[in-house]
Amino acid sequence: MSAVDRIGPVEIAWGSSPLVLSQPHAGTWLPPEIAAALNETGRALADTDWWIDRLYAPLAERFAATTVRTPVSRYAIDVNRDPAGLSLYPGRATTGLVPVETFDGAPIWRPGLEPDPIEIDRRRERFFEPYHAALAAAIARNRIRHGFCLLWDCHSIRSVIPRLFEGRLPTFNLGTFEGRACSPALRAAAERVLAASGGRFVIDGRFKGGWITRHWGRPHEQVEAVQMELAQEAYMDEAAPWTFREEKAERVRALFASLIETLLQEAGRLHAPGTAR
Repeated sequence: MSAVDRIGPVEIAWGSSPLVLSQPHAGTWLPPEIAAALNETGRALADTDWWIDRLYAPLAERFAATTVRTPVSRYAIDVNRDPAGLSLYPGRATTGLVPVETFDGAPIWRPGLEPDPIEIDRRRERFFEPYHAALAAAIARNRIRHGFCLLWDCHSIRSVIPRLFEGRLPTFNLGTFEGRACSPALRAAAERVLAASGGRFVIDGRFKGGWITRHWGRPHEQVEAVQMELAQEAYMDEAAPWTFREEKAERVRALFASLIETLLQEAGRLHAPGTAR
């Protein structure tokens, strides 16, 4: 049983390996005052990364990973967005630090109850900062103990969202911030594993990595970061009640296990003491 700490609402389940699994969007909890300000569409929480904690639980155990997770819904505040409120994808449709609409463009707040700047600052302090403090603690411990950290940011999304992307999303969408969040050798190794799997994948396509990947991915400081955006049809039903499909999930886990093992080995080689960079 992993030791568990909390920073505010954020849970850190400590592991013994260099792997950190970040789960920023699996939460569905909202304080009563925020829930009351949402309209019926908002209260459905349709943009949740459903079942991500369940999908990754066997992988966390297998790799003795540290898991950082918030129970708070992304509709309160999105801990994977620039805290200054700047768009991660200028010129493209996306949701912001505190979303005002769904991925499909439908408003989520009751008229007149949209969060103002003072409320956004309060949520940033209450929910955003603890998440990144937890990541900072997990990353720092791994760098000390292992000489490096592999940060894997866990996400999922519906496979068809015309407002965000054309057609059907590839099953596996790996983001490396166009090669800036991890070393080139890790990116190349990930591509080999994904190509050998026969699944539909893209690297740095529509989803290049959010704030977590972009901010914490610092290969020159021994922090290798990737974001995995998984099409939800690969492991669940993409409509309410969002049913989890264990048989599908097992196939996803098998590929993720191969990919994580490869990235850990490559990162260990790159950051071994005395290795020239």
